[in-house]
Amino acid sequence: MNAKKTMTLNLTDQEMRVLEELAQKKELTKTGVMKLALRLLQTLDARIEPGKKLFIEDEIGKEKSELVIL
Repeated sequence: MNAKKTMTLNLTDQEMRVLEELAQKKELTKTGVMKLALRLLQTLDARIEPGKKLFIEDEIGKEKSELVIL
């Protein structure tokens, strides 16, 4: 099993509020939310190749929005 490492994360008050809200909503710890966010970004980064775009579509209104990953 991989050894775990500890890090310190400095967040603004707003970022901490968002983290706490997501943790409560998803029934995860704050660490769990950060790990989930890391896996999500890793997956998106692997799937979006140069020249490709990712869109989110509203099922009801069929409105599309491009998701931009920097």
